[in-house]
Amino acid sequence: MRILKKNPERDFTVLNLTDTQLSNAEWEEGHKAREILEYTVRELVARTNPDLITVSGDLAWAGHDHAYTMLADLLDGFSVPWAPVWGNHDNQDGAEYIDGVATRYMTYPNCIYEKGDPALGNGNYIICIEEDGLPCEALFMMDSHNRDPYTDPEGNVGTAWSRLTEEQAVWHREQAALLKEQGYTDGTLILHIPVYGYRTAWNAAFKANLDPKSITPEMAEGTECWNEGYEDSIGVKYEGVGSHPAEDGMLAVFRDAGLVKTIVAGHEHVNNFIINYDGLRLVYSLKTGMGCYWNPILNGGTVLKIDRAGVREVKHEFVDISHLL
Repeated sequence: MRILKKNPERDFTVLNLTDTQLSNAEWEEGHKAREILEYTVRELVARTNPDLITVSGDLAWAGHDHAYTMLADLLDGFSVPWAPVWGNHDNQDGAEYIDGVATRYMTYPNCIYEKGDPALGNGNYIICIEEDGLPCEALFMMDSHNRDPYTDPEGNVGTAWSRLTEEQAVWHREQAALLKEQGYTDGTLILHIPVYGYRTAWNAAFKANLDPKSITPEMAEGTECWNEGYEDSIGVKYEGVGSHPAEDGMLAVFRDAGLVKTIVAGHEHVNNFIINYDGLRLVYSLKTGMGCYWNPILNGGTVLKIDRAGVREVKHEFVDISHLL
């Protein structure tokens, strides 16, 4: 567990990046993808002046060692604490590979990553934020793995996106209980693959008679898209929710553990909705850069403002890169 200090004179700012996901070749000098990513990240840091930078997975492509090093060099150069979780593409070459990347990252002076219990994956750890020794916020960083065996309702055998394991649920309950004993009342979960509840939240919040792909980000900040009780929702959904396809029960785990109020996921590059559902704020972080696939109008990062009582505000920070295209 790492403790970071909040300045009593201002909010503690977390800048979350996601799905940076460049290849070795794209990190070569002069490549457009590198130019766009570096411009986006530098602009975000300059605007938000973060106290912590988090990355919600798919930092690069597994096996692309140069890409992982280049991203770490970029992030560490801001002299700000930074902390990743792994995504499916990070994990796709197996536990030994990602453990090697993690070991390298932990040599960087500003990286506060912790491997955690290997039985849970790689990178299940907690970052606590305190003001004058008093608790403000607990960030649960959790590994959402890659793919799992799955048999669909028709009996077809294959694989599907992973879900958090029961062992991780137990770990979360135990850690939440300990943190509440210490006086923490607010927590945030950062992971890559969203939990199944993102599907139910969208279905409950968004008006069924509308085509999600017809909604612009500007339209999505009004009330015309959202059902009664969800008018404070924002954001778009231009692709499906890539959670594990079966109900995972994790929303109930987090709600019943009683600490996490906000969940931040990556994984889907052209979704960025934020929906308050069943006592939890479900957030798709804004994609950072053009890696893999993207929509240029959905480029940037997501900012969490934390005050003495926890997360006060979550907002997307869009970065216009049209001049670079």
